[in-house]
Amino acid sequence: MLHGIRFATPWAFMALLLIPAVILYLWRFGKPGTVRFSTIGNVKRAGASFRTTFAMLPLALRILAFFLIVVALARPQQGHEKIKDVTKGIAVEMVLDRSGSMGTEMDFFGQRSDRLGVVKKVFSEFIMGNGKSLKGRPNDLVGMVAFARYADTMAPLTLEHGALMRFLESVKVVTRQNEDGTSIGDAIALAAARLRTAEEDLSRHVQESGGKEYEIKSKIMILLTDGQNNYGRRAPAEAAELAKEWGIKIYAIGVGGSEAVRTVRTLFGDFKVPVAEGVDQETLQQVADITSGRFFMAEDEKSLRQIYEEIDKMETSEIESVRFVDYKELFASFALAALCVMMLEVALANTIFRKIP
Repeated sequence: MLHGIRFATPWAFMALLLIPAVILYLWRFGKPGTVRFSTIGNVKRAGASFRTTFAMLPLALRILAFFLIVVALARPQQGHEKIKDVTKGIAVEMVLDRSGSMGTEMDFFGQRSDRLGVVKKVFSEFIMGNGKSLKGRPNDLVGMVAFARYADTMAPLTLEHGALMRFLESVKVVTRQNEDGTSIGDAIALAAARLRTAEEDLSRHVQESGGKEYEIKSKIMILLTDGQNNYGRRAPAEAAELAKEWGIKIYAIGVGGSEAVRTVRTLFGDFKVPVAEGVDQETLQQVADITSGRFFMAEDEKSLRQIYEEIDKMETSEIESVRFVDYKELFASFALAALCVMMLEVALANTIFRKIP
């Protein structure tokens, strides 16, 4: 946006008070000598020449040059307002349990789907929005860790949420027995390590993409699991202490009930078969408390969505518009104009308006 002209040193205009003083002095004391004639009628009839008509032109040019010099000394500046949007977003690390028990059925809009599928769909709504209660998180830096017996980084922290959704599609329930298990502690530690270096990842992303300025407002981890920690080198509480040290808040969500069951179809009908001991609510509550987070239980798709809605309200992003004015110096134009006027005045005073003593 173009701003008007301002003067950096307006006190310089006080020098313009010299102009009326000089004019007054010339009017009272600068009159040329006079010669008396008996009559000047013939002179009047002869008319005025070009030199006599514009005799004051050199003086007028000198006054104009002085005025332009004063304006240049006042340092005129023209401003251009620039608006820079600074996004203050949240670094979110999604930690998904993909152990065998996550293949247990769960209600989703009246239909049965495995727990991991429901978790992925509602998480997608949380990030991308569903046009209703969840508006999406377009300004958040989001990454993803998945775990069973081992914890793996599925997606780095990124603002490109479309790419993140493709990584989400690749997360599947483990099928091999030697990969099954639930290493909650290792998953928390890995996600915390990714969030710790979020600023470095963000800086690299902005440099590569030339993106807008971004500031990480806070760091959170959303942990979803339906089981109990039974593998890994770190205990969940130990990993939570590490997250707390790095300023990371954990929202722990237990998926399912006290027992995990799977429907098995046989010739004699469908039977519910227990496949795990269920959610270790005590451990998840402890993990959340250590990091000043929250613990939730989700029995179905509806309750899971409500949990995300609550998290969405607690963790808000914002865009701050920083306005500043970039000023361009204009004094050189006035100084150059003053020089040109002075050169014209000198040229006229020494040619057409030259006076012989």
